[in-house]
Amino acid sequence: MIHLLEAFPAFAATALLLAMVPGQGVAMILRQSLLGGREAAFFSVFGNSTGLIVWGALSAVGLSAIFAESHLAFSILKYVGVAFLTGLAIQTLFQLRNEYGKFNLTDKAKTEKFAAYRLGLLTNLTNVKAAVFAVAFIPQFVPKNFSLAWGIFILACVQACVSFSWYAVLILAVHKSARVLQRPRVRKTLTAISALGIIVLAIGLLLSSPR
Repeated sequence: MIHLLEAFPAFAATALLLAMVPGQGVAMILRQSLLGGREAAFFSVFGNSTGLIVWGALSAVGLSAIFAESHLAFSILKYVGVAFLTGLAIQTLFQLRNEYGKFNLTDKAKTEKFAAYRLGLLTNLTNVKAAVFAVAFIPQFVPKNFSLAWGIFILACVQACVSFSWYAVLILAVHKSARVLQRPRVRKTLTAISALGIIVLAIGLLLSSPR
């Protein structure tokens, strides 16, 4: 357990970077905050964090059964993750052709509590970036002498807490920057930052040491 605790700082920093990269989750939280209000946004963040734990649990069960004894399988998974993230970054860059990039904030918000929670949950469960992180990134931080399944699940819970904390800060800051976020140029800038952030994540996964 001590070795897993030693991995917490590096993992938390990586999880924070993932949360800070503007993407599907950030767009949803911004829309909920701007159009649905603070309470609706927080319920959506709860849903998003639940989704991260679900991805972690699925990853823990699947990887512990399939990849625990195979270094080759882990390496293959790692490079598939790198290739996918690179492709996602390129796809995001193409969206700069849109007036607002990938951040369309004009859709309706969910204000009823359960509906807002469900929106956050479904947004995360359909977010391929979250799936790649759970399957390809998290296992790289689990020490060799620690249970792979439990390590993945515990770190997924850490990621959920980090993500919730960052989105909470974002929600509290939105009312001060609402006019700025409505500008298409700002949203195109967020799209560019999203692409660059995904590239950074891909490089980090590429340079990570095998478990």
